Amino acid sequence: MRVLITGGSGFVGQRLCQQLVAQGHDVQVVSRTPHKVRDRLPEVCDIRESAQAFIDTPPDALVNLAGESIAAKRWSDNQKKRLLNSRVESTAQLVALCEQLNANSQPLPQVMVSGSAMGYYGDQGDKVVDETTTPTDEFAHRLCAQWEAAARPVEALGIRLAIIRIGLVLAAGGGSLQKMLPPFKLGLGGRFGDGRQFMPWVHRDDLVAVIILLLNEPSLSGVFNASAPHPVTNAEFSQTLARKLNRPAILPVPAFVLKAGLGEMSQLLLSGADMRPARLLKAGFTFQYPTLDKALEAIL
Repeated sequence: MRVLITGGSGFVGQRLCQQLVAQGHDVQVVSRTPHKVRDRLPEVCDIRESAQAFIDTPPDALVNLAGESIAAKRWSDNQKKRLLNSRVESTAQLVALCEQLNANSQPLPQVMVSGSAMGYYGDQGDKVVDETTTPTDEFAHRLCAQWEAAARPVEALGIRLAIIRIGLVLAAGGGSLQKMLPPFKLGLGGRFGDGRQFMPWVHRDDLVAVIILLLNEPSLSGVFNASAPHPVTNAEFSQTLARKLNRPAILPVPAFVLKAGLGEMSQLLLSGADMRPARLLKAGFTFQYPTLDKALEAIL
């Protein structure tokens, strides 16, 4: 299978490319700077500057993971626009490729797996959340809703669409843990606010396995919560991480400090959703790392 990936040079994308190549697939990657990401990816990956550049070698499948980090900068109006545009434009690029292939009577991809995030649901308190839960209207929800909507035109072309709402991605060398580890290693870690907000999470290897399942299984379409079956509260996460590092976790960060320092972006740390992967479990997917304890043990 020939798989075209946006965001292929990112933290999840790199691992996905490695796994697909190992399984014998041909991998195409979209990057605005192919020369800069060349050494991050398997040598056999075909890297080009845009999705349209692959019009001469139509992909059998699409994976859409591109988007600027939501936690990289304070959410100014301009930053919000960048967050939205980076997601919608990369998605629209894939849709445009499909429409061009269709107009040329070239073969169309069979499937598109398109990224979204747990932020789709907004703050849900301690309510158990599955794919049918009504979201809370806030910026993170609107961002994810527009991201998902940008992918839906491929369905009109007969392309199977699977959308993954991703939790915090955990693995060594990057992702959410990269920012958390330094203070915790120094014994300076602790919960955010009251610590009762839920943190849906997923080990990177499980997320990659989810994507590959959705690429290969023609019966699976629609929205899937891509997070481990046992989410934890922020306080539980902090205590588990500290225990694995043999450090205390006794320095909570008060909510007012986060709000003063991060503004609206503090919502990412002070709210959450008890998100469960109901549809993946129903489809028979088995998580290699179902619990945080097991995931952190493997990573650390």
